[in-house]
Amino acid sequence: MMKQGMEDGSLFEKMERHIAAQMATAKTVREWDEKRATEPVSPVIYAGALAAASKEDEAARLSIVMHKPADRNESDRKLEYLAAYILTTQAALDPKEMEVIQTEADNLTV
Repeated sequence: MMKQGMEDGSLFEKMERHIAAQMATAKTVREWDEKRATEPVSPVIYAGALAAASKEDEAARLSIVMHKPADRNESDRKLEYLAAYILTTQAALDPKEMEVIQTEADNLTV
C-alpha cells in the first residue's frame, strides 16, 4: 500500500506518490459513480470507498508538507508544488499544515 514508507524518500518521490494517490482517488470516484449510475449502491459503502481513497491522498500530501528540504531550491520546489496543488484543487490545508508551510516560507532567505 501507499502508506508504507511514505515519510521516506526524496521530495520528488513524495510528489510522485501524491500524484499517484490523486489519480487513484479520481479513478475510485469515477468507478463508483459509474457503478451508482447502473445499480443501487449504499451511500455508506460509497462514502467509505471515497474516504479510503481520500486518506491515501491526504497521507501523501502530508508527507510533502512535513518534508524537510535539503536546500533553498528544494524548499522552493516544495512550496511551488503545494501552491499549485491548492490552486488546482481549490483544497484547503488544515491550520497545522499551514503553520508548517508558513514557518518554512518565513525561514527562506533571499
